[in-house]
Amino acid sequence: MANQNRKSSNFIVQGGILAVAGVISRFIGLIYRVPMQRTIGDAGMGYYSAAFQIYSLMLLISSYSLPVAVSKLVAGYIGRGQYRNAKRIYKGSLLFATITGGTACLFVFFGADFLAGTLMNLPKSAVALRVLAPTLLVVALMGVMRGYFQGMGTMMPTATSQLIEQIINAIISVAAAIYLFEYGKRVAGVLRDEEYSAAYGAAGGTMGTCAGAFAGLIVLLVIYLAKKRAFNYEVRHDSNKSTESFFKVFAALVLTILPVILSTTIYNISDTLDQGIFNHVMEAKGLGSLKAAYWGIYSTKYKVLTNVPVALASAVCSSMMPSLTASMGGGDIKVAKRKIGLAMRFTMILAIPCAMGLTVLGKPIISMLFEGEVELPAMLLKIGSVAVVFYSMSTLSNGVLQGIDKLNVPVRNAAIALVLHLVILYVALNELNMGLYGVVLACVMFAFIMCVLNWLSIKRYINYKQEITRTFIIPLVAALVMGGVCYVANLLISKVLSLSISVAISIAIGAVVYFILLIKLGGVREKEIRSFPGGNLMATIARLLHLL
Repeated sequence: MANQNRKSSNFIVQGGILAVAGVISRFIGLIYRVPMQRTIGDAGMGYYSAAFQIYSLMLLISSYSLPVAVSKLVAGYIGRGQYRNAKRIYKGSLLFATITGGTACLFVFFGADFLAGTLMNLPKSAVALRVLAPTLLVVALMGVMRGYFQGMGTMMPTATSQLIEQIINAIISVAAAIYLFEYGKRVAGVLRDEEYSAAYGAAGGTMGTCAGAFAGLIVLLVIYLAKKRAFNYEVRHDSNKSTESFFKVFAALVLTILPVILSTTIYNISDTLDQGIFNHVMEAKGLGSLKAAYWGIYSTKYKVLTNVPVALASAVCSSMMPSLTASMGGGDIKVAKRKIGLAMRFTMILAIPCAMGLTVLGKPIISMLFEGEVELPAMLLKIGSVAVVFYSMSTLSNGVLQGIDKLNVPVRNAAIALVLHLVILYVALNELNMGLYGVVLACVMFAFIMCVLNWLSIKRYINYKQEITRTFIIPLVAALVMGGVCYVANLLISKVLSLSISVAISIAIGAVVYFILLIKLGGVREKEIRSFPGGNLMATIARLLHLL
């Protein structure tokens, strides 16, 4: 039992490592977009978002699912002591990634004009899209390496490469955006079209993505070479002498990847469809000149902020997949359920207060970070921050279904949610004239529908029942009190100190209040606190303050 408890908490520790790296990466991603937005404006961020949406869609189709699939397959072989076959999966996956990533790269590079002009209705974003094209191959190879390490049970290589990738991304993105924006001004002067400056600035921003991906791949290669001797030792001492053929490896990859690709593509394609539909509706209403700026507001001042906490769920999901697969493969349903419950509680303990914080402090945070429009994105955060909770839950539940070998179920659920999402979006934009508010409403409903369908499926297949009080109710009560404290604190402190200092102090006060209430209300126990990353320190502080 002690060993099971250690295994149950280990994936939370590993997930915590990824969560910390993910949040830091998203935070860096948020920070570098501040000078970018101030340089290229909302219109430039609109072009940047359009290119990135197409890139993200091609990434989903070609290689986004590789880390999940590779980690799942490698973990399965490692669990049976078949290190030679695990290595075979790794080599086969690299070849697979080269084919799919290379094909996507060529398609995007040569089809940029069609994709940007027809699909997104923003032809000038083709410049940024061509810059992004090589990144598709690099990310595919990087995904295989990350999946291999995760399947071996270590998240540090993924976390380290993520951080290096994002740091290089931030530096190059800002520098290149500034340089190309100025170059675009000269082009705009010659062609008498001022939007060229924003389009070229957006292309500069995408250069950082490509450079960061190369840096991340180099980091992974260095780590792999450092660990190669240990990996080869396990392979040499593998008692199972049979080796899977490359045909069988490719078949296993395709059978594992296809359902994951379908579910993640359907799950994430909504953003691309949303921008394309929104742009076409704006054109039809005679507001085509505003579409880039409006979407820049949505993608930069709303979406980026809400995506930061969702990274927590993605990290826990990545960590849980190999662990859950191993438990299910061993027939230990009880341990699998315990892992799901712990992952859900950990995710909600963080997602719920993050959503509340964005609701209460959204306006001052936007005012502090970005230039231009404030009221519209602040209102978008007020009505749409609940998406943080729903997207976190749906991301985690997708991972649970994939981990228990129900790979086709998220595909079906995502397809149903996407159809309903598009119906809601159409009514909101065309019948109710809600503009960006309609986009936010449709996205919230998409995530909510996914949550409901996924958790009903989990209950059906493994008879899982989620604990409610400590997972949802106590964190919500603590977050409501925290939200009130943050609002009042910021209101008072901003009268005497600068906005940035006021926001920082208010967040710190809110975090302390939430932590105290969470413990006092029984939302988290000492053993659970110690299972979190840095949990021993948090538990020691809580003991010193007589909270435990």
